[in-house]
Amino acid sequence: MTVQDAAHDAHVVDARGRLAAAYEASAAPTEKAKAKLDSQNKLYVRDRIALLFDEGSFVEDGRYANATAPGLPADGVVTGRGTVDGRPAIVVANDPTVKAGSWGARTVEKIVRATEAALREELPVFWFVDSAGARITDQVELFPGRRGAGRIFHNQVALSGRVPQICCLFGPSAAGGAYIPSFTDVIIMVEGNASMYLGSPRMAEMVVGEKVTLEEMGGARMHCTVSGVGDLLASDDTEAIELAKLYFSYVPSTWKDEPPSYVGEEPSEPLTRTTVPEIESQPFDVHEVIDGLVDDDSFFEIKPLFAGELVVGFGRMDGRTIGIVANNSMVKGGVLFTDSADKAARFIWTCDAYSIPLLYLTDVPGFMIGSEVERGGIIRHGAKMVSAVSEATVPQFCIVLRKAYGAGLYAMAGPGFGPDATLALPTARIAVMGAEAAVNAVYANKIAAIEDPAEREAFVARMREEYLQDVDIERLAADLVIDGIIEADELRAELLKRLQYAARRDRAFSTRRRAIPPV
Repeated sequence: MTVQDAAHDAHVVDARGRLAAAYEASAAPTEKAKAKLDSQNKLYVRDRIALLFDEGSFVEDGRYANATAPGLPADGVVTGRGTVDGRPAIVVANDPTVKAGSWGARTVEKIVRATEAALREELPVFWFVDSAGARITDQVELFPGRRGAGRIFHNQVALSGRVPQICCLFGPSAAGGAYIPSFTDVIIMVEGNASMYLGSPRMAEMVVGEKVTLEEMGGARMHCTVSGVGDLLASDDTEAIELAKLYFSYVPSTWKDEPPSYVGEEPSEPLTRTTVPEIESQPFDVHEVIDGLVDDDSFFEIKPLFAGELVVGFGRMDGRTIGIVANNSMVKGGVLFTDSADKAARFIWTCDAYSIPLLYLTDVPGFMIGSEVERGGIIRHGAKMVSAVSEATVPQFCIVLRKAYGAGLYAMAGPGFGPDATLALPTARIAVMGAEAAVNAVYANKIAAIEDPAEREAFVARMREEYLQDVDIERLAADLVIDGIIEADELRAELLKRLQYAARRDRAFSTRRRAIPPV
C-alpha cells in the first residue's frame, strides 16, 4: 500500500462513488425517458427550472432523497431556490420521468419543507406540476400523518395572499394532487398535455358508469373554457414558463411589498371620443378601452377563454400595476352570469391581497335573469362578487362607460361601495334598469290598452324620454351621485392623477374574526 492509498478512507471513497452516481441519476433523463418526453413535446424537469431562474442562481434541496432506492432519483421532485429576474423564489417541480412524477414519502417531505421555507422566509412559490398522484405502495407513510400530503395543502392555504403561488401544469395532476394547483393564484395549463381530475376516466366508468375521454374529463382546454379552473392556456412548456414569469412581473414578492414598477409608456392606441359608441345597444370590444388606458402592450388578461362577458387582468399605467375589471358588450351583451361573478371575485381578491389598485370599466345591463341561472345560484354568486368589491381596501375607481343598470352598478363598485371616485363618460347612464324595460314594467297595462299602433308608439316614446331625463347624467353629477364627467380622451390623464393621490388610502375595512362569504 502506498502513502497515497493510505491517505484515503475506503468508506469515504465508496460514499463518494455512490453519491456521484445518485447525482448523475437525477441530472438527466434516461434515453427511454427522454424519448418519451420528446414524443410528448415536454422538457426535462431541470430544463424547465433553467428557463425559470436566472442563470446560476438555483440552489437545490434534497437532491439525494431516496438515493438508496433504485430508480427513484431525487424521489421524483426537484425543490430549491433561485431568482426570477433578480427576485428570490422557491420552485417545486415534479419529474415525470420518475414513476410518472408520482409522490412517495420523501417526495411529500420535500414539498412540505419547501412550503415551510416559503412561509418562514416569505418567498413566492412556483409549482411545476406533472404528477400521476400518490404511490399507493407508500400511502401509509405519505397520506394520513401530520407531515403527510395534507400538510402541503394546509401550508398552501397559509401562503395564500401572503406570497404569490404560480402553477404551471405541464402534465397530469390527479386525485388529491389536483388540489395543489387549485390553491395557487394562477394555473397555466399546457394544451394537449395538462390535465386535472379527482377521478380518472377509468375510475369514472367503474364508479358512476360514465364513459368519457381524459380531455373531456379534465383536459387543459376544458378547464380553461368550461370549468374555469384553468386560467391560461399555453401551447408548450416554454410558453407556460414565459407566462408564469410575465404574471410574476405584475405582482409583489410578498403581501407587504409593492408590485414591481417599470418605465412608463404611452398607450398603443389613445382613447378618442368615438372609442365608446354612444348608442348603448351597439356592442363594442372593451379591450379597445383597456388598450387606450394602459401602457403599450401591457395588458395581461386572466381567464381570457372563460366567461368572456367580463374581462379581467393586469395592466400598467405609467409603469405601475393596476387591475382591470371590465364588462364586454361584445359577449352576451356584457350581462353578468354566475361564472363571470366568480371570475371577478377571485381577481378582486387577488388584487386586494397584493395591493394592486382596481379600475372597473362599467357597461353592464345587470345580472342575468331566468330559471336556469336562478337554479345555478346566481344570487349567491353575485353576492360573492359584491362581497369582494365591498371588502377590497385598495384604491378602486368606477368608470361608467355607458350603462350601469340594477345590481350591475353595485357589482362594478358603484358609489355605494365607497370607491375613491365614480367617473362617467358623457355616454353613461345609471339606473335601476334600461328605459325600454322600465317603461314596459311600469306601463305594461296602459300600453296594452292603447289600440291605435301610432298612438301606442308615441306614448312609449314619450315615457322613455321622461325616464331618460330622470336619469340624465348631468342630473346625477349635480346630485353628487358621480364625482366627475370625463371625456374618453382625457380619462387616462385623470386616472393617473387620482391613482397617485389614492395611494395613501386607509386599508382597514371591518374589525372581526373573518367574513362568511356567500359561496
